[in-house]
Amino acid sequence: MNANGYLKHSFILIISSLVLSACHAKKAVLKGEPGEIVQPQASIADKYSQLMGVKKDDITNGRLYNFVELWAGVPYKFGGLDKDGVDCSGLALLLEKEVYGITLPRITWQQVAIIKRKYEEDLKEGDLVFFDFDGKQFSHVGVYLQNGYMVHASSTKGVIVVPLHGAMYKYFSRAGSINVDSLNQVSAQKVD
Repeated sequence: MNANGYLKHSFILIISSLVLSACHAKKAVLKGEPGEIVQPQASIADKYSQLMGVKKDDITNGRLYNFVELWAGVPYKFGGLDKDGVDCSGLALLLEKEVYGITLPRITWQQVAIIKRKYEEDLKEGDLVFFDFDGKQFSHVGVYLQNGYMVHASSTKGVIVVPLHGAMYKYFSRAGSINVDSLNQVSAQKVD
């Protein structure tokens, strides 16, 4: 085989292996029902355990991390609620509904009204974290993951996982878990 034939053969082998490996890559899928804890896909558990500096066994909520993976990189769009673009409160609303089966109010200041405040060290996956940007109280929301990380819809980078104590922390204002009683009261007021 001459040098040209060898290069051609090598190129075909490389392309074939890339195509085959791409066929085996699993896309994130939301298995189970909202509120149900399902095992995460191994590749997603690996990715987020490395990103957040936790053991792979600590990634237990497959619906949560698969949701984050499915939405990662979706651009920011004020008022958006789909893969063409989503804003911060829209992402929180969609995540809580798809992962936990909880329907939040649509707007950030309404979302902050239905939380039970917590200290940072007490935050759990799915808790909401709020920020005051541009002098506006509770103008941004993210969803806590674990080990000091959260997911949010960044106006410049889209949906992204970041450390809570990163560049945004100077704007941090409040955090807490969703208070179902308060949420039910808000829902009842809408019906009246």
